Amino acid sequence: MPRYFFNIHGTRARPDEEGEELPDNEAAWHEATIIAGEIFRDIDGKFRPGQDWSLEVTDEQRKPLYTIEISAKQMK
Repeated sequence: MPRYFFNIHGTRARPDEEGEELPDNEAAWHEATIIAGEIFRDIDGKFRPGQDWSLEVTDEQRKPLYTIEISAKQMK
């Protein structure tokens, strides 16, 4: 089974050193949406306008497959 890595950039930068075995790219995308939701809940109250973070999904060769980006901007 292929291994996928979920790297966090921005407010809580953290490279994924372990990865996770999943059946295919579609399963990796699904897992990324779950992880992104959990991260956003965890940083609730700490995330401010002007901050950005992203979750990058890579394959076994560390080739980027998907990115979920969150950006907060204050409207004037």
